[in-house]
Amino acid sequence: MAQERQALEVLLVNLGTPDEPTADGVRRFLDEFLSDPLVVDWPRFLWLPILRGIVLRKRPERVAELYRSIWSPSGSPLRVQTEDLARRLAEELGDDATVRAVYRYGTPSLEEELHASASRAKRVVAVPLFPQRTASSSGSVQVELARAARALSIDGRVECRELAPDDSHYVEALRDRVRESFAALDTPPEHLLVSFHGIPARVDRKEGAGYSADCAATAAALLDALDWDPARATLSFQSRFGPERWLGPATADLLLELPKRGVRRLGVVAPGFLTDGLETLEELGVQGRESFLEAGGTEFTLVPAVADHQALAAGLQRLVKSGGA
Repeated sequence: MAQERQALEVLLVNLGTPDEPTADGVRRFLDEFLSDPLVVDWPRFLWLPILRGIVLRKRPERVAELYRSIWSPSGSPLRVQTEDLARRLAEELGDDATVRAVYRYGTPSLEEELHASASRAKRVVAVPLFPQRTASSSGSVQVELARAARALSIDGRVECRELAPDDSHYVEALRDRVRESFAALDTPPEHLLVSFHGIPARVDRKEGAGYSADCAATAAALLDALDWDPARATLSFQSRFGPERWLGPATADLLLELPKRGVRRLGVVAPGFLTDGLETLEELGVQGRESFLEAGGTEFTLVPAVADHQALAAGLQRLVKSGGA
């Protein structure tokens, strides 16, 4: 007798990470990631020769060295924290569902896990871990999910549900992380930098400024939850790639400018990254810290990602069970 399918399986979809901090591991990951036309939307005839002939030859070893600097005995921080969050959500859902951590790029992939889920569950809910929506993150997950579901002929059994940029549980988790970080200091920061991953300004315009609006909504909700004076905070964008103009102001520029404005003690939070990875631990925590201190700052406090915070898990549980806030 065939085993009866369970009612629900939840796929928590994060961006992804190399399987190992080596040049070959990074090259495989970057090839898949940067080949996605929703991540780099330049004409294929122009971009792919640059990617394969230049980027994937020069960049992997340098990036692998950065990954090695943040790699833990348990593996990639992004993978470890995504799996921790999946376990916490499973606890919230109880026997109602199975939860699995999957990745848009790398392994286990969204496609292969969806295929496995379809054989185990009557219904599959995918939750992209990107509260600020844009084509290169949540949009790519939606496109891949729809494509894979059609290929498996399970369209009617698959849903995609997105966490709102100002979801109350998400904001609560952010607030708690900030408060915990600042409580450990003798004197709280004078200024709070709220840094999000950047996208090209052209892409934001094409999307009706939806991404920048989502970032602003998260930042405003966080400052309100903290009762933090908006005059002592700045929304910024990091991780620029390529020659075109990206959303600003740039986090890297502000880390150099704020000490000149008299800011000596700085707090930095990156709400768009629900789990820590290269962009938070290395780009902000190492390079950003060095830039700020060399420019004249005296104290730099990086707030950890919300990761498996109970409030975030509760928000995801509500999203999965009800379909939204």
